[in-house]
Order: sequence, then C-alpha cells, then structure tokens
Amino acid sequence: MTSRLKLNSRLLPFLVVVLVIMQLTNPSRVWMSLLVGMGGLWLISFVWARNLAQKLNFTREMRYGWAQVGDALEEHFKLENNSPFPVTWVEIEDRSTLPGYNANLATGVDGLSDNQWHKTATCTRRGVYQLGNTVVHTGDPFGIYNVTITDPARVTLMVMPPVVPLPTLEIVPGGFSGDGHPLPNTPERTVEAGSVREYIPGDSLRIIHWKTTARQGKPFVRLFDGAPASNWWILLDLDNAAQIGSGENATDEHAIILAASLADRSLRAHHGVGLILNGKQLEWIPPRTGPGQVWDILRMLALVSRGENSLDQILENIRPNLGKSAGLLIVTSTSKTDWLQRLAPLRWRGITPTVILLDARSFGSSHDNTALTSALKEMGVTYHIIPRELLDRPEARPGTRGKWEWRVSPSGRPIPMHTPEDLGWRKLAE
Repeated sequence: MTSRLKLNSRLLPFLVVVLVIMQLTNPSRVWMSLLVGMGGLWLISFVWARNLAQKLNFTREMRYGWAQVGDALEEHFKLENNSPFPVTWVEIEDRSTLPGYNANLATGVDGLSDNQWHKTATCTRRGVYQLGNTVVHTGDPFGIYNVTITDPARVTLMVMPPVVPLPTLEIVPGGFSGDGHPLPNTPERTVEAGSVREYIPGDSLRIIHWKTTARQGKPFVRLFDGAPASNWWILLDLDNAAQIGSGENATDEHAIILAASLADRSLRAHHGVGLILNGKQLEWIPPRTGPGQVWDILRMLALVSRGENSLDQILENIRPNLGKSAGLLIVTSTSKTDWLQRLAPLRWRGITPTVILLDARSFGSSHDNTALTSALKEMGVTYHIIPRELLDRPEARPGTRGKWEWRVSPSGRPIPMHTPEDLGWRKLAE
C-alpha cells in the first residue's frame, strides 16, 4: 500500500509565519499566544496525520474465485489502527467493476484497535469483472491534513452464465440410416439397459431405474446400449442483426443461458459436446466429454458478445470442420429463412440439425417464426420454440455458491442443510 499526506490549505502555515515575523519585529503577548495556539494546532495535526499515514493498515479478503449468475459474493474487510491517535473519520472507496456491487463505506476506528465488517452481494450478470483496488481517505480531526492510502490489491472475478433445468427436448442424433442408431419408432422397452445415471430434469419417467432409485435414495434412469451417443455441436447464433432487446432482457443473453444448459445436460447424458460461437469473432471448442468440458464452455460463454456474421455465413464456414455423423443444435432468434439452404450439404455428410428458436414475440418483437417453422417442417428438420418465460423463471438464477440453507429442529436449534463449499478467505493480490 502507498500513503500520501496532503496539506488542505496553506493559510495556517502563512499565518504562523506572519506571527513569527510580528513577534520578532514587535514582541507582544498577543502574538506569542496566537503563535503558540496556531503553531501547536499545526504541529498536532501534522503528527496525527503522519501517524495515520504510517500506521493505518487495510486488508481485504474474499471467498470463491469464480461464480455463476445467482451465486453469492462475500468479502471481509479489516481496518487496523496501530497508532494511539483515533481515526475520527475514514472513507473507503471501492473501485470494483462488478455490476450492482458497492463496497464504499464511511466509518471510524479507535486508537490501537481495528474495525472489521463483511459485504455480500449476488452476481447478476455474466462476464469478467475486477474486485478492487481500494482507496482509504482519512485525516486529522481538524481538517488540516488529508491522508490517502491506496491498496492496489485486486482480483479478477469470472461470472459464468447459469445452468437451468429444461423441459424434454427431442435432439436428433447424427449419422446415416443404418449406422447403428435406433429407428425412430423402436420402443425403448425393447432395448437392453447397460448402465444407469442420475436423473436429469426433463428425463422421461418411463426410463427411471426403480431398484437403483430405491437403493440410492435419489432418482436414477437407465442408459440403453442400443442408442450409441454421438457427438453434438451447439451453434450459438449471436448475429447482432438477429437479436431483440438489450442488456439482461435481450435474446442473446437468454440464448447464452440456453446454450449453457444444453451443454450441461448433454454432457451429463455422456455425449461429446462442442461449442461454436459467431460473436465478434468465430470461436469454437471441439466436442469432448468429461466434467472439465462444461467449465470450458461456460468460460467461453461468459466472455462472448454479439458479432456481425450472419448464421448463413457461419454455416458455410464451419461445414468442412464438423466432420461426419454428428448432431448440430442451432440456437438462434432469427426469423429469416435464407440460412436454411446451408442445412442440405450438412445433412448429406450425416450431420443432423436440430433448431432451437427463441420466440421473438415473447421478447416484444412484431415478427414471428411462422415462415421459418413452416420451412423447417417441410424440410423434415426437428425444431423447438423456447419462450422467454421459460428462461425468466426463478430457476434461471439458481446460484447456490456462497449461500447457506437452514432448517429448524423441533427443539428450535438451527441446522445447516447446505453450506458453501469453500469457506476459506483469500487476500486480493496486486
């Protein structure tokens, strides 16, 4: 930390110098009394302020290094005064950039003591933000000197988009007819279950494995050997011309939540999932499985913004890189139909598209998707229309990181049902 001592006004030193001259040229008790009073006040103020500049310490600690929208942020602040002089006033200026978060404070602290406090907030918008740095303003109680202490410590906080429960969506697997994928009319009960996994919201109740559910105390569903999992690509259309609204209410923000939720759900179903973004520049993550893939996808979604490339251009550019026999999930809010011509070459390569449309009318647009959905139906392309209300539910901000959940026992004793995973404090680094 660096400290700076500043004299607020030169009037007092000027008056002291004048009194010294008056006393030397025309000695008098009046000049001497004024000189002792003003000089003493100047000296006391200087010593007081200098002590604060040298012995006032500020520390700032935080829990958690990343978050999702809806998660809680918690910080611990400590102002320690190692000087015998009390701090009668102090202003804490926080220069964090996290939306809706303000750690500014006015307080005080006695001599040889400290003042500690906590600050909590909820992360409301995805993105990368900065916590810190911090500037402490104080001074002597007479207002003659100001002390500015700058703490350059800061940390970068990444807020990732939320993952929300989705209804059952039919996603057509990639591949050609006869390559081992089950026929659409093959009943699931004729396929042998090879393993089980935990129930994901939206799974059909018909495939619950009741014996495992009873044994584990939570729902499990069957995995079928007859339906091999293919790789899925999620193409998120962020063409600025196709978006409606701005800020948190815009279609692109809802599309990002939808893409994050689809990726999480697909990975839980043991599909290899990749991501393609037509933001300010074309970005992609190749299909992979495993828990690390969802975090890579969420990190990319946290940073993305709108671009100028149309869906038609992106489909043409990515066609050689998608390989063969993959599922393609196109998440878009466009009502145009010019890009549909790009789907035929993809289908010839065994890439099966599923289109997920954000309902334009639910976002206040006068346009609708009638022409687009009619064309998709004629082409035999599976599509789903997602209204805004589905992603604006309270579950769309489901963050639990940093939050406690309690229940009260019959005796009145509070019992924690959910505790934050990491309760350790970490200092902000310069």
